[in-house]
Amino acid sequence: MATSSPAHTAVMSAALDLFREQGFEATSVEQIAQAAGVSRSTFFRQFGGKDDVVFADHELLLDMLREYLDRPHENPWVAVRDASIKVFRHFAADPELARRRYAVVREVPALREREIVTVFRYERLFDEYLRDALPGLDPVDAVSFAAVVTAIHNHVLRRLIRGTKRVPVSVLRDALDDAMRRFGVLGEQAAPADDDMVVAVFPRRMPAAEVARRLRADLPGAS
Repeated sequence: MATSSPAHTAVMSAALDLFREQGFEATSVEQIAQAAGVSRSTFFRQFGGKDDVVFADHELLLDMLREYLDRPHENPWVAVRDASIKVFRHFAADPELARRRYAVVREVPALREREIVTVFRYERLFDEYLRDALPGLDPVDAVSFAAVVTAIHNHVLRRLIRGTKRVPVSVLRDALDDAMRRFGVLGEQAAPADDDMVVAVFPRRMPAAEVARRLRADLPGAS
């Protein structure tokens, strides 16, 4: 999984400290670069601006998820679930940094607006992936599942950030599995016997595109 380098994280950490001490508007790029021990030109080359440094790891994560979802996946719904878990693992690895960012973002309206846009980018990525991976999938099913996964992830992540106790990844996984169960896409049907007739039972709520995917996967020669 692609994550921030130590140097990258050090600049983010220095910036967040200054934002908390001096305020976002009162902090200059020069001050951040000096505190982090990098040149002004290096800062701009790596981050672009002082608002970009707040969300720099999100850009890395989105790139990583695009690469991950571009790979072949047996079950697209599970791929989206696992992509969400990868993001959570990143922030859970350094919850204190995530808490410091949260404290800065909630105090600056422009950063709160950018955070909303960033969250939507994850949701749109999942939505577009499902539509591509499951031809014929009702767009409402794709956007609904993407929105549910994103909302659950953000809820569990806020528990991690706002609390002082560790939130294990199993909390998120269980919540996402429960959502998949309600959506009708959790688990696979048993492999059919080598017989002339196959009876398959699917939940009524399961999207037709997912029914078709499972039939293609389980029935040799099905198209």
